[in-house]
Amino acid sequence: MKIALMDSGIGLLAAAAAVRRLRPDADLLLSNDPDGMPWGPRTPEDLTGRALAVARAAAAHRPDALIVACNTATVHALPALRAALEPALPVIGTVPAIKPAAADGGKVAIWATPATTGSPYQRDLIRDFAKGAQVTEVPCPGLADAVEHADPRAIDRAVAAAAALTPPDVRALVLGCTHYELVEERILEALAPRRRPGLPPVDFYGSAEAVAAQALRRVGAGPAPGAAPTGTLSVLLSGRPGPLPVAALDYPAGRLLAAAQTASR
Repeated sequence: MKIALMDSGIGLLAAAAAVRRLRPDADLLLSNDPDGMPWGPRTPEDLTGRALAVARAAAAHRPDALIVACNTATVHALPALRAALEPALPVIGTVPAIKPAAADGGKVAIWATPATTGSPYQRDLIRDFAKGAQVTEVPCPGLADAVEHADPRAIDRAVAAAAALTPPDVRALVLGCTHYELVEERILEALAPRRRPGLPPVDFYGSAEAVAAQALRRVGAGPAPGAAPTGTLSVLLSGRPGPLPVAALDYPAGRLLAAAQTASR
């Protein structure tokens, strides 16, 4: 079984690591776009073109499923990707986990890129799935770029700025960008001093685990975390075979995947 994941950069690491934990025997193909990143500032048409190129590069290696491990690409390019590749190749998008986060009501915050915050796409998700919850949309300028470049000072600045906009009694936090899942611990550390006394830690809701499970369902496979760790890892950099980006090794998910790439050589 081979699962491909695509993104402009290393935001796909969390979902790839989730697939690896669920199926250590699955081969993984990571297809990103260093020549065209970041995708966020691009027009929807331009972004869709870049996403199609990255997806087709992955599809040429005949994976069993393709995960679009990028919220922005899912918003703008998912219909085009599915039109181009399905039904031969199942394409799984990434949607912020608003529905499960809001299930118990209370206060919920959604951290997302400035382009996504307040967008019709996110507002529609809130309208459809956050009934009974009080939702605060928190823009996080610069956080995805800081994570992409593994810049600790920039990460801390961006996280601190977003934490200052987050209600101190928020119950749940939705991570609306795949990059943010790589710095979940830093986000928790930034929120903790602002919590009201007696409140439990914030519950985090990312997309990686759900997307990984959905990819397995689409190919008719189930979780087998105890399987032999025989899965390989390969990487495409704007269509060219290459190594994991160096910045990936700054994160536990990247180091987990790098071990598989080394073992496969």
